[in-house]
Amino acid sequence: MALRTIDTLDVAGKRTFIRADFNVPLENGRITDATRIEAALPTIKWAVAHGARVILASHLGRPKGKRDPKYSLQPVGDALAELLHLKLILAPDCVGPEIERMSKSLDRREILLLENLRFHPEEEANDPAFARQLAALADVYVNDAFGAAHRAHASTEGMAHVVPVTAAGFLMQKEVDALAKIVDAPERPVVAILGGAKVSDKIKVIEHLLDKVDTVLIGGAMAYTFLLAAGRKIGDSLVERDRLDVARDVLVRGKSKLRLPMDHIVTSDISGATPAEAAGIDIPDGRKGVDIGSQTVAAYRDVIANARTIFWNGPMGIFEVEPFSRGTMAIANALADSSATTVVGGGDSIAALARSGRSDDITHISTGGGAALEFLEGRPLPGLTVLER
Repeated sequence: MALRTIDTLDVAGKRTFIRADFNVPLENGRITDATRIEAALPTIKWAVAHGARVILASHLGRPKGKRDPKYSLQPVGDALAELLHLKLILAPDCVGPEIERMSKSLDRREILLLENLRFHPEEEANDPAFARQLAALADVYVNDAFGAAHRAHASTEGMAHVVPVTAAGFLMQKEVDALAKIVDAPERPVVAILGGAKVSDKIKVIEHLLDKVDTVLIGGAMAYTFLLAAGRKIGDSLVERDRLDVARDVLVRGKSKLRLPMDHIVTSDISGATPAEAAGIDIPDGRKGVDIGSQTVAAYRDVIANARTIFWNGPMGIFEVEPFSRGTMAIANALADSSATTVVGGGDSIAALARSGRSDDITHISTGGGAALEFLEGRPLPGLTVLER
């Protein structure tokens, strides 16, 4: 995918609107993981170094179109000011005459951070009038929010039709390059590791990847829907019965590539209060599958060790509960030990990597779980396609 990037533009003295993804986790008003802020820094620093008057915009959380102090970007502004060592001004809003005046009076050593875009319902509705209000703040539009690229919102798609000069940021290009390697010209063997709770969340990705990869390793609760579809006993494990026919079709189509767990960690209490037990491929009644077992870990590890390109999205079990985390942590360490090109997306997988302390051993950690999955499904991402025009 050919994208024009910010470093091909003349931004000196121009109001450069950078749509970033600062949708970071907060706890009591404090940022608990600044990964997305740090990932946006190269684009921001380049713009500042080349004389741009930088305007930053993002959403945060789900304020449902209403102003909510809980979702203010103030903590993000504080973090950016500390990281950039520049004067950062948090605007009281993201549109309106006052904000337009602030954008025009901005000094090149100052950065204007707009307040949460989703305080306005028009943002998610991709309202044309709202998009024009945002565009009035900009001479140049740069989208660096890969995590929101699958959303056709005013700040990710609408305003790009109005601002005369548009480009992608460095993070956007990095994400596209990493994911394109998996589906376009990967070094083989290619392995996809997919976990999480629901087949319905990943089925389109699995169907699309079956033609692209050599092996798909399945884990997490979604595995029990596939196992039931294959005629195995799953006890009281989580299952999507309305997806059994789809699961059967995928099993037939992917029979030479799809790998399912061959043993499990099971329990009668997913809180972790009751001791977990090992079980074979069939899970007894009264027990729920909560993690992949040791045989599956060993088999998956062997596949990973021989791979040259790997994509991982979704945990192998309820990894947040310590007794059920071993399978997920084993996969995280296997990827980190691999010499393959490794790409990891999705909040739970990234959290597992962070817990393992091996994040630095991964080739690329995607900031956009949902966007990454839609990209791998082969679906056009509105925030990208608008930059290709």
